[in-house]
Amino acid sequence: MNFKKYSIVCIIGLCFALFGCGGAPEASSVNCAGKGLESSLADLKDDEAARQAFLDQCDALKK
Repeated sequence: MNFKKYSIVCIIGLCFALFGCGGAPEASSVNCAGKGLESSLADLKDDEAARQAFLDQCDALKK
């Protein structure tokens, strides 16, 4: 019985940890080129200000 309680608590904890991994992508050499750029811009499609800020950060990394 105790094992079942701990299993349920672990599953709930893992779910919170996985959902906490979301958020806006950060500008990096990986996220600013190729498939990373496509994926990052798709994540930011609803927030034009954040999308432009991300593109500006990518431009700054290239310089």
